[in-house]
Amino acid sequence: MIRILQQDNRLTKIIFAVVIGAAVVTMVITLVPGIFDNSATTTAADTYATVRTPGFWGRFETPSPVKNAEVDQVAHRLLQQQKLPDFLLSYMTQRAGTILVQQQILLREADRLGLQVSDGDLRHELQFGPFAQVLFPDGKFIGNDAYMNFVQNQFGMSLADFESRVKEELEINRLQDYVTGGVNVSDNEVRDSYRTQGTKVKFVYATIASDDISKTINPSDAELQTFFTQNKTKYATAVGETRKIAYVAFDASSIPGGKPAVSDDEIQQYYNAHQDQYTVKDQVRVRHILIAVPQGADAATDAAAKAKAENLLKQIKGGADFAALAKANSDDPGSKGQGGELGFLQHGVTVPEFDKTAFSLGVGQTSDVIKTQFGYHILQVEEKQSAHVKPIVEVKDQIVPIVQQQKAGAAEQNFATQLAAEAKKNGLDKAAAAHGLHVVTTDYIAQGGLVPGLSDSSAMLTQAFTAKPGDAPASVSTGDGFAVFQVTDVKAAHAPDFADYKSHVLDDYRQEKTPQLLATKLNALADRAKALGDLTKAAKELNVDVKTSDLVGKDGQVPGIGAMTGQASVAFTMAKGEISKPINTGSTGIVLSVVDKQEPTPDDIATHFDKTREQLLETKREEIFGVFAGSLMQKYEDAGAIKYSKQSKAPASPFGS
Repeated sequence: MIRILQQDNRLTKIIFAVVIGAAVVTMVITLVPGIFDNSATTTAADTYATVRTPGFWGRFETPSPVKNAEVDQVAHRLLQQQKLPDFLLSYMTQRAGTILVQQQILLREADRLGLQVSDGDLRHELQFGPFAQVLFPDGKFIGNDAYMNFVQNQFGMSLADFESRVKEELEINRLQDYVTGGVNVSDNEVRDSYRTQGTKVKFVYATIASDDISKTINPSDAELQTFFTQNKTKYATAVGETRKIAYVAFDASSIPGGKPAVSDDEIQQYYNAHQDQYTVKDQVRVRHILIAVPQGADAATDAAAKAKAENLLKQIKGGADFAALAKANSDDPGSKGQGGELGFLQHGVTVPEFDKTAFSLGVGQTSDVIKTQFGYHILQVEEKQSAHVKPIVEVKDQIVPIVQQQKAGAAEQNFATQLAAEAKKNGLDKAAAAHGLHVVTTDYIAQGGLVPGLSDSSAMLTQAFTAKPGDAPASVSTGDGFAVFQVTDVKAAHAPDFADYKSHVLDDYRQEKTPQLLATKLNALADRAKALGDLTKAAKELNVDVKTSDLVGKDGQVPGIGAMTGQASVAFTMAKGEISKPINTGSTGIVLSVVDKQEPTPDDIATHFDKTREQLLETKREEIFGVFAGSLMQKYEDAGAIKYSKQSKAPASPFGS
């Protein structure tokens, strides 16, 4: 071995250097404590978690961050969508964090499989996907300025961020298609599914509402007093903590020196830093005529469409009006009404054959007949624009309000900091008076309350309930300005007086007693109905109303019951004349008896076969992809490839263990 190394052999030396280098790297990784120890490193303060690829080489790559701001945004959106109370925000934050971490994992897996989304794919999605009606009304692009305004107004983000999000969604969809592409369902599964879905029933039903039961519970004052005493632990802090707050609020109009002016230099600086927003790519304005050829059409149909297109081209070359021919003959409903006008198109927005022809023609030129997956086209180019950056004079009116808002926001924040410092030194009243402002003192207010005079007091109340009386004044955003505030007094949570809280105690008493009374009455009704073999007679004896449903399917709604997808769906499994067991939803007790039942015929099943298959396939795909995503996340967790910040540790459940 030594003799080989002594030879003047360049290849041998290179190999030896690589071997030694790899050994050194391995020794460093293995022997230096904590160099790639996931628990030994920390995430940035603004980061909820980071995700890297599992395995040895993943330790060398830059991890993907999940930002706290993104997690908070998703958590608030979930809270609003599900109409949940604010106290569940911390638990919804954990759920949002899990969703975003899993998203990063799925994107890494999609990248590994080569499922990345190109700029052309993005353009196609924007033109023909869910945003098409907004961004391409009647097939015409609304323009870059309107596009940018739409994204900012609807999503509150830059174009780059918006397009990145759309690309990520498309890539995850591709991954789902890749994972679930082999999913299938048998014909028998489809038939059984529709047989269940397509069955309709008509039934008589008796309902007992818990609200009606509750109203019959009228305890004496002595009974309520006993209940109040027995539950003194529950009521020990029934009256929540409240705080009195003194504050000074202001907006841009109150800033010393007035609203900040915007200079030409500042406009130029913003323009220079954001030229990507004002860049116009190569684009061409085109008219076209489409003679459509249906997918799977036979040769005769294809030939007839081509012949029609060639005849139209002959007329155009003979001097016929292109727009008039498009209105009369084009099969593109989005453009025929405008004489085939498509507006400006950028590279990659249309299918390749169309794109190549449109950008190769000169202004005023008409193409030959070209074929795409949609049929036969004739194109006419009306205008071309080369890639360029819009001059500053053209976009100045857009930039001024943005810079004004940025400067006003910064000035407000600076003034809030200054005012808080002055209030700390001289007191809130003197600091306010020095600037012509006034101090407002609230009454005692709960954390979930509203501060009068402020458009958004949530941030102030959040901070106020972590402060103490006498703490230094603090500044906080109020939505349309800022405020400097100070907590002046605190009333701790305490038990109420029975007399003042009597109505709440009555509600609690009824809430505790109602379920047992509802179950007792419901069971009595069901037992009596089965004993008599007649639900209507039993209900009449017990003074319970009886109704008759329409003939309903599983997607139906029944008054007093609601959706037939809940516990009442047992009706679809019952025989005609059968009486159900007690159905207790908590809010309503139900007993029903089927009087008619109609199952789908073989013809019905055949008619809905394809749609039912698609529904079953979609359900199976979602289930399988859910299992795939869960196992993939577990793989990352087991490998230590997910690292959470200390602040993102899971909170304890508000509902107990």
